[in-house]
Amino acid sequence: MTLAIFEGAYITEIVRAGIQSIERGTWEASYALGLSKFQQMRYVILPLAAQRILPPLAGQFISTIKDSAIVSVISIQELTFQGMELMSATYLTFEVWITITALYLVLTLSLSIGVERLENYLRRSEA
Repeated sequence: MTLAIFEGAYITEIVRAGIQSIERGTWEASYALGLSKFQQMRYVILPLAAQRILPPLAGQFISTIKDSAIVSVISIQELTFQGMELMSATYLTFEVWITITALYLVLTLSLSIGVERLENYLRRSEA
C-alpha cells in the first residue's frame, strides 16, 4: 500500500507536468474551436501530452518493479523474497538468482518494448 501511494505521487506529477507542458496557444486554439473543457482535454491536450508523458512514465513503472525488490527486505512476499526462500530450501543459489534475474528482465524489457511501440504508434497517428 505504501509503495503504491509513493509511486502514485510520482506518476501524478509526471502526468501533471505533461499536461502543463502543452503550449498556451494549443489550449487557446481548442477553445477557439468551441470545444468544451472535457473535449479539449480528450481530443487535443491529452493526445499531445501522452507523447511527452510516456518516456518518464515508463521509467517510473520500471522503477516501481525494481523498488518492489527493495520492499522485500522488510518481509513483504515478492519475487526476490520468494527466491531467497527457495534458495534456503533447495540450496540452488545460482539457479534461483538466474531465474529471478530473467524474470525481472522479462518484466522490465516487455514494459520498455510496449511503451516504445505505443510511442511509435502515437508518432505515426500524429502525422
